[in-house]
Amino acid sequence: MIASLVLITLVLVAAMRIAQARDPDGRYANSPLKEWFDGLRSGKGPCCSDADGTAVSDVDWESKDGHYRVRLDGAWIDVPDEAVVTEPNRVGRAMVWPIPSYMGVTIRCFMPGSMT
Repeated sequence: MIASLVLITLVLVAAMRIAQARDPDGRYANSPLKEWFDGLRSGKGPCCSDADGTAVSDVDWESKDGHYRVRLDGAWIDVPDEAVVTEPNRVGRAMVWPIPSYMGVTIRCFMPGSMT
């Protein structure tokens, strides 16, 4: 029981540090889309910024039975409907904001791409 609590605490501390990192080397600070990325939200809350999101190749995301799913590290993960970003995609490519945990990966935000 105590070992489980210690593990959970360590995972939460690591997640908080990752969430605070956002743009550690400043490479996105002058991007014309920085403000837009910082304001992106899904029904699950803020998506963070471009530095925290991951671009997804067209072959690694799809719409199936009216819902999205993405392939991360070789595994298909269903995107919760509330995680879909509903505003227009200004970058064109699909992006996902995954949250890894000891119970697996969940999706905080997903923005479909143009599939060109």
